Amino acid sequence: MSINKVILLGNVGRDPEVKYLDQNMCVANVALATSERARTLPNGTQVPERTEWHNLVFWRSLAQTVEKYVHKGDKLYVEGTIRTRNYDDQNGVKRYVTEIYVDTMEMLTPRGATSSPSEPKLAVQPQSQPEQGAETADNSDLPF
Repeated sequence: MSINKVILLGNVGRDPEVKYLDQNMCVANVALATSERARTLPNGTQVPERTEWHNLVFWRSLAQTVEKYVHKGDKLYVEGTIRTRNYDDQNGVKRYVTEIYVDTMEMLTPRGATSSPSEPKLAVQPQSQPEQGAETADNSDLPF
């Protein structure tokens, strides 16, 4: 048995990049920053703040929700799976990209705290726990 589960809580680094593919399928890409605070170890060593950037990928209705309601600076809680893919760049060098395919998202930024105060914030959770405004991604029939 194996498990591929990622849980992140962080801040959106830029507005989502949204594309519509064949048959009106929506995909959204978001950069999410997670940070560890600076601290001082018991021996007096200073450990600086460290920020990690994560590439999030949303599909279908979850991507449409991201398009409508997620903006730079928003705080997100996401759950998903980690995937790594590779490609050859223009110079023929093999490049690797690690992405989080998001299954569940919860928007934690209070209503009115973003640049569009009239837009409501929704909690997006798995279908196993249906709630009003709940959504989940169905990645079962993706081409990859």
